[in-house]
Amino acid sequence: MLILGFESSCDETAAAVVEDGRTLRSNVIATSVAEQALYGGVVPEIASRRHAESISQVADKALADAGLTIEQIDAVAVTFAPGLIGAVLVGVNFAKGLAYSAGKPLVPVHHLRGHIAANYLTHPDLRPPFLCLVASGGHSHIVMVEDWCRYRVLGRTVDDAAGEAFDKVARTLGLPYPGGPSVSKAAREGDPHAYKLPVPHVEGKYNVSFSGLKTAVVNEVHNAEQRGQAVRVNDMAASFQERIAQILAKKLLAAAADTGAKTVCLAGGVAANGRLRQLVNDGAQKLGARVVLPELKFCGDNAAMIAAQGYYEYRDGNLADLRLNGLPTLEIDYR
Repeated sequence: MLILGFESSCDETAAAVVEDGRTLRSNVIATSVAEQALYGGVVPEIASRRHAESISQVADKALADAGLTIEQIDAVAVTFAPGLIGAVLVGVNFAKGLAYSAGKPLVPVHHLRGHIAANYLTHPDLRPPFLCLVASGGHSHIVMVEDWCRYRVLGRTVDDAAGEAFDKVARTLGLPYPGGPSVSKAAREGDPHAYKLPVPHVEGKYNVSFSGLKTAVVNEVHNAEQRGQAVRVNDMAASFQERIAQILAKKLLAAAADTGAKTVCLAGGVAANGRLRQLVNDGAQKLGARVVLPELKFCGDNAAMIAAQGYYEYRDGNLADLRLNGLPTLEIDYR
């Protein structure tokens, strides 16, 4: 079954074709990240305008790269929640128009479900149940994937998402947007034990909090400036990365130990962080659990993951009509 998927929840305009939820036929991404970097983060209005300018082109290229016509596509899948609402609506409305004009079923896909499904493209043998940490610019969840379209949230951030914290710390240190890759690059030359950063304590065994950690870095930088001292950027980047990776890995591995999970996965943009991947891999091996990591190209927002999950949503009977609307927020375990 061939699914044409669309993703436009943030600053990537993407289209892709995936066969049977596992085989990548094409994957096209047009990003406005360079333009967003001028402002140190995503400007929703700019992102929405760039989506409107690019979505028809990425759709055409995704079909051309797959060697297919829209008539050969079996269904159209699209991210409908959560995300920047103006950006989401561009993708939803384009997908609705395309599905209607081509007479194809329309499949609504939750963005975080898509991130988890990115692992299916890298590991075709992966089957539920498994435990997954979904960490990105807007989300940090520990999720038990009980079935292809059934999820149970065990833990989440109570304030800021991990990716958001990376972006804020990068700006504070004068590093470029997006923050995750720039902090990781600086950390390679730094000492992860140079700065003693706090470990936030929160209610809920598997919940996390990054607001206080982010503020601690900001305060350290401001205090150094007031004393006329230079902050050692590489050391601070390494110390922050180490702390946030340790927090995420510890919570995920605790959930894995308590649930007896046999497979542990990562998903989302922060899943590309090398230190996090290393900690999770080492810890899961000690538990005797299999570790599943997505290819780096599938960690960030892309439409291949939406098309992959779209296949399973279609099989589960999760279809939409022209009344489908975009939503800025929605729990991953919605029914």
